[in-house]
Amino acid sequence: MIKIGEYQSLTIVREMLQGFYLEDDDENEVLFPTKYITPDMAIDDRIKVFVYCDSSGREVATTEKPLFTVGQCALLEVVQVNDSGAFCEWGITKELFIPYSNQDEKLVKGNKYVVYMYLDDVTERLVGTTKLDVFLKKFADDNITVGSSVNIRVFNELDKGYKVVINDAYVAMIYKNEIKEPLRIGQLITGYIKPLRPDNKIDVSINPVGHQHIEPQAQLILSKLKSNGGHLPYNDKSKPEDIKAVFGISKKLFKKCTGNLYKQRLIAIKDDGIHLLQS
Repeated sequence: MIKIGEYQSLTIVREMLQGFYLEDDDENEVLFPTKYITPDMAIDDRIKVFVYCDSSGREVATTEKPLFTVGQCALLEVVQVNDSGAFCEWGITKELFIPYSNQDEKLVKGNKYVVYMYLDDVTERLVGTTKLDVFLKKFADDNITVGSSVNIRVFNELDKGYKVVINDAYVAMIYKNEIKEPLRIGQLITGYIKPLRPDNKIDVSINPVGHQHIEPQAQLILSKLKSNGGHLPYNDKSKPEDIKAVFGISKKLFKKCTGNLYKQRLIAIKDDGIHLLQS
């Protein structure tokens, strides 16, 4: 299957006036226009290309290198605005279209914005949006682990802090009272997942969470706490066999992990079990 908006390796199968035709392993074809052909290319060669739809809606392969692929975010400059919307430069000949309905605020020519790109189900064309909250996850799931490092891109400034994208998949917050210098829209930095809010939304810090690395067994305990509403009925009085059945670790290791999490103020240990602390 030819994948629009992604890189893929395809085979040159025939040559026409308009260019080469490339084929995937299922014999699906896509045009590789003449302007991208180099003298060293020949029939049966396998080349790495990016596929998009041209102005006519035709699938086209290119060796140009876009700034991002489908399902990712990038900082783009608006190079044109008309009655339909805005158009951004993103590394290939055809500019990326952002309709007015996809604009969080009216985009201005010459300004840069963080844009998310997706494949429109109706037109089957790549489209951009600055309404990142619509397409990215707002709540933590099993892929979010307290204390883990993540890639962050700043996309909006609020009075209390900055909204950021985590790993091109989640929306989170960095609070201004936790940073020394202002952040820039589009800035890429490394962050760390903080203990989750009661509503399961995500906050991040630019500093490591806690005073020591959270070992995998402790991360497992935190993940299970998250998925069980922030409470588990286990502590140092629990039976070893119960600890083993739930966490897959010995009671001794369980006590060590919960002790470290307690010292880092990530959990509370009470008579009815362990509780996830919220920042």
